[in-house]
Amino acid sequence: MDNLHEYLMPPFSEGLLLKRKRIKRQLISRRNDWIDKKIAVLGGTTTHDIKDALEIFLLNQGIRCDFYESEYNQYWQDAMFENEKLKQFMPNIIFIHTGNRNIDRFPSLSDSREAVDELVDNVYGHFSDMWNRIFKQYGCIVIQNNFDYPYWRLQGNREATDYHGRVNFITRLNLMFAEYAQRHENFYINDINYLSALYGLEKWNDPFSWYMYKCSPAVQAVPLLAYSVSNIIKSLLGKNKKAFALDLDNTLWGGVVGDEGAENLKIGHETPTGEAYTEFQEYLKGHRELGVILNVISKNEEKNALSGLNHPEMTLKSDDFVMIKANWEPKSQNLMEIAGVLALTPDSFVFVDDNPAERELIRQQIENATVPEIGEKPENFIKTIDRMGYFETTVMSGDDETRERMYLENAKRTTAEASFSDYDEYLESLDMSAEISSFIPMYYSRITQLCNKSNQFNLTTRRYTQAEIEKIAVDNSYIKLYGKLKDKFGDNGVVSVVIGHQVDDVVDVDLWIMSCRVLKRGMEYAMMDRFAEECRRRNVNTIIGHYYPTGKNGMMKEFYGLQGFSKEDEDEIGNTTWSLHLNEYIMKNHVIDLKHRSDVQER
Repeated sequence: MDNLHEYLMPPFSEGLLLKRKRIKRQLISRRNDWIDKKIAVLGGTTTHDIKDALEIFLLNQGIRCDFYESEYNQYWQDAMFENEKLKQFMPNIIFIHTGNRNIDRFPSLSDSREAVDELVDNVYGHFSDMWNRIFKQYGCIVIQNNFDYPYWRLQGNREATDYHGRVNFITRLNLMFAEYAQRHENFYINDINYLSALYGLEKWNDPFSWYMYKCSPAVQAVPLLAYSVSNIIKSLLGKNKKAFALDLDNTLWGGVVGDEGAENLKIGHETPTGEAYTEFQEYLKGHRELGVILNVISKNEEKNALSGLNHPEMTLKSDDFVMIKANWEPKSQNLMEIAGVLALTPDSFVFVDDNPAERELIRQQIENATVPEIGEKPENFIKTIDRMGYFETTVMSGDDETRERMYLENAKRTTAEASFSDYDEYLESLDMSAEISSFIPMYYSRITQLCNKSNQFNLTTRRYTQAEIEKIAVDNSYIKLYGKLKDKFGDNGVVSVVIGHQVDDVVDVDLWIMSCRVLKRGMEYAMMDRFAEECRRRNVNTIIGHYYPTGKNGMMKEFYGLQGFSKEDEDEIGNTTWSLHLNEYIMKNHVIDLKHRSDVQER
């Protein structure tokens, strides 16, 4: 099989759809730790190729999906009328693929302003009524295209300003779609208005594809559209990258600081090359505001690296980086060390280096490493990274805004731990306190993020969308707890989630996760104590737990045994079932000063 990278990363090869079956088989053979979801594709055009491409891109992200696909141009009917097949399918996500071809009527030059306003409202109402119906009927995530511009303009440039113009009409509709997205959680816009401009309107709106096959966009543009949708979905399911690992020389600035001196680096707005590096730094600085962690890995003397970072024309300063590794050790070793200190997996990083030899070494030495082919021209760095969608943003939580502070505090904890010879003394020194409570709306987005990002302390590997978390939060058949942890270094935020489903006097634990930032600090025992307390309040006699092994959660294999559970079953691949009778459970001794909130009654 050809190199999969050619087909799975932009710019996309035209062979993706032709070789989709072979690509699919190869992707499936690579792993067994899947996130399983159900996606309904409701189309205003032919959608078969879109569904096939979307499936491939999601498989590459470790997301395995069952699909429901509407008949041609039946998107509205499938959503608005009783649809037993779709109801039985029970989608987690509905993607509505429509575009300018699905606007039944545009303004004519004889229409009054009032008539055009009414027409805008009617088209918007056609869609918003459908979205509201989907939320009421299915309660799932909705992804909706906005509108692409037509490839022709009757009035030329006046189309953008005249209220009769199709460009003006579509612009107004897109703003209304955006405002709906701002007001409604679990609703996301796939921005084909931008994608079509990026691809080129003439190629995107291929009339032959439409007249012959009812395909819009053109078949050649389908991978770009499907990749965009897959980025939204993988972001919702916690598959985003978390950090950058950045080279310095000829990556963040032009030149080699150790040879040329900081004063001679190409940076700033005085030269074209310097301006390219400055814009790249501004781009990275924006990611920092999103909660992406910036780190440096450079083959340099540390003093030389710092002199470059303190250059007066630098947009990024040394304080903008959580960790700076400037030495002569292998970059793979430095990356592993940074990952260990920050309690992240190495594949959470995007490694950016202008040197192709260093890029190849990282790929060879770190499994599933993410290494974009940025080349050596700084004017191409942003484009190359941006098209990949590594950090697609769907939900911003409070923890996103404070993530850098949390990782800095975690680095301090690691340093403090090294100064103690007795681990229990170290835990006592942290002065920890936990808040453990039933789910509350304030933390829905963070709970969803944690459910989808936790891999090492994740016993069942189940993943939830925010819509599913919101349903569980108000369902009294579930025991659902979040845990926050503070210590003398700061607030770790929500770090643990447990969800158990009660049937009579038995609770089955569907999910037990914890952030790797707080592993081995007693939080798991605090959560278990609180969970057992809630089970007793509900007259539960038995708790059933499950462990499903993956490539990353091996450390949790005996977790339930350490909590006092008895192993009831184990299959040939290591899936285990455990049980605990509450009359046998004894509260654990741990150093966390528990702070139970007063609002723990079920909602």
